[in-house]
Amino acid sequence: MLKKLKQQSPYHLMLLPSLALVFIFSYIPFYGLVIAFQKYNPGLGFSSPWVGWDNFQHVFNQPNFTRTIWNTLYMSAFKIIGGIIVPVIFALLLNEVAKSSIKRTFQTLVYIPNFLSWVIMAGILLDILSADGIINSFLSIFGVKPVPFLGNPSIFPWTMIVSDIWKGFGFGTVVYLAALTSIDPGLYEAAVIDGAKRWKQTLYITLPLLMPTIVLMSVLALGNVLNAGFDQIFNLYSPVVYQTGDIIDTYVYRLGIQQAQYSVSAAVGLFKSIISCILVGVSYILAYKVANYRIF
Repeated sequence: MLKKLKQQSPYHLMLLPSLALVFIFSYIPFYGLVIAFQKYNPGLGFSSPWVGWDNFQHVFNQPNFTRTIWNTLYMSAFKIIGGIIVPVIFALLLNEVAKSSIKRTFQTLVYIPNFLSWVIMAGILLDILSADGIINSFLSIFGVKPVPFLGNPSIFPWTMIVSDIWKGFGFGTVVYLAALTSIDPGLYEAAVIDGAKRWKQTLYITLPLLMPTIVLMSVLALGNVLNAGFDQIFNLYSPVVYQTGDIIDTYVYRLGIQQAQYSVSAAVGLFKSIISCILVGVSYILAYKVANYRIF
């Protein structure tokens, strides 16, 4: 045991700088959560007056808070559903492409947006979705009036959902393609001998064997139910669409940074963190029960 520990000690020492950074930037700031229970005054610092649960009561009585909860859950749910269905369908279609060069080309093309930040993607989307952008210019050929994708409260959430799926479905496609390669080709050969066509093979062989990966990806996504995408929405929304586009993270940003309501914003952030922590725990338990997936 001691010999093994001595052999591994250089690797453990190499971890120390990373652990120190995590401790400094991830754990020490936990102390700042105390301002959620104070009437925080920057001049007094952490010695500000203690108000207990008053900030939480104030937040829960705000109609805007209920609206942001609904907007967050609404957009997150459809992003998760679309983020599972679209990659599965695309992976199944791509798996049918016989020529590997074409398959790799499409795989690379759909994966590229995943590497771009939302700042860059927002600029691209603004050019594509503006009144004189590519889509509205195309629609005008058929006499359709310009659609305010980013200025109409009814359309804005769906613009966020579709653009998020478009940006991220390449990663899911790669995961499902990897899962498809693990399916025994002998099963398809046996199905062909029995007279099964491609649709029957997909329905009775591919999808059932792909289901554990789909379940695992779905369960792990539960931890992100309250993360509707701050970077995306912050770069694309405006006061015109606050009614349907404002989510918890953007609400916290406006309260804390723009309105200097530090205690209230900390209370909202703490509430979100507790719920997210519970959801991560539930998703971890479900992943173990349903897909036999464990991290620890």
